[in-house]
Amino acid sequence: MKTIGLLGGMSWKSTLWYYQALNEGIKKKLGGLHSAKIILHSVDFAVIEELQMKGDWTGAAKILAQAAIGVEKAGADFLLICTNTMHLVAPEIQREITIPLLHIADATAKNLIAQGIKKVGLLGTAFTMEQDFYKGRLENNHGLKVIIPNKEDRDIVHQVIYDELCLGQIKDNSKQQYLRIIQQLADQGAKGVILGCTEIGLLVKQEDTKVKLFDTTFIHADSAVEEALI
Repeated sequence: MKTIGLLGGMSWKSTLWYYQALNEGIKKKLGGLHSAKIILHSVDFAVIEELQMKGDWTGAAKILAQAAIGVEKAGADFLLICTNTMHLVAPEIQREITIPLLHIADATAKNLIAQGIKKVGLLGTAFTMEQDFYKGRLENNHGLKVIIPNKEDRDIVHQVIYDELCLGQIKDNSKQQYLRIIQQLADQGAKGVILGCTEIGLLVKQEDTKVKLFDTTFIHADSAVEEALI
């Protein structure tokens, strides 16, 4: 079994899900008392969030790259960044390490394609929805058609993530707003919606809507389990 490296803490709540999903996945595959071999570096999210809001992606990349180097030195065979947004600096992190980085957008695209979905909606932070590192990767590398909410709804999605979900606050009004936005994406032709922030699963779940949801946290974790057992 390979050792899985994790860059977590962004936020720590979703990193908990990664840890649980990885261990459950290995146990399901191998049975008995088997569990995942994991090396985790959990950062202080307040520092990363401040750099995000300043647009200082170089500063954020340096922190995460140093963490990734430490994870590699500790014995990890490959690396996961346990957040969608910070894949914005995935190329900078990959340049500083020799182990492969398992990209969350690639894992998600593979899952979508396997289910025959070509047009999909995307929810996440404003960075994830609006910048090319994620949406562009899905479209250019995997041939998917990605649609995002309008500006007003993108602001709502972004605000709820940072001001509520990352703080562990679950509000019914926000849930209803998200479900409305998800339905609007489906009405525009999306055959599914990517929950492209690892916290969104705290708020909306598959049983809340008939629209097919793709939770990137668990897709990413499942992909890591497969990689660990190759």
